Amino acid sequence: MATRGRKPTPTAIKMLEGNPGKRALNNNEPKPAKKAPRCPSWLEDEAKKEWKRMGKILEQMGLLTDMDMAAFAGYCQAFARWKEAEEFLTQHGSIVRTPNGYLQQVPQVTIAQSNLKIVLKFCEQFGLTPSARSRIAGDGAATDPEDDMELLLGGD
Repeated sequence: MATRGRKPTPTAIKMLEGNPGKRALNNNEPKPAKKAPRCPSWLEDEAKKEWKRMGKILEQMGLLTDMDMAAFAGYCQAFARWKEAEEFLTQHGSIVRTPNGYLQQVPQVTIAQSNLKIVLKFCEQFGLTPSARSRIAGDGAATDPEDDMELLLGGD
């Protein structure tokens, strides 16, 4: 059965945001080790580059775990396809003339648009947009997220 309403915010993000709603945190939420999953071998080369670039940052923030492999792989693959389509458009343009003389949009326009939408949805999930980041407290460059969390929550 589908649930209604807004998607719940992951506890890790609520804690980084300082729990602005002051609602009780879900103590039963799974807490996988804060260790980035291994990059899948089947990702495109550009997706692997994005995995390497963003994986380190998200792991340091405590937002990427082994359980997130599929979601993060989806982000990286969509990023690679979006980039490939945008590079094509930069090099070749977005309109071609058909043999009948009509102007037609190339498929890469749609590919770029649809993959950008996918990328942005994943970015929201991982806190990678300016609005998502504005809700997160801290400098984002923590070397040990648990220590920063203790400081944020007033622990020793």
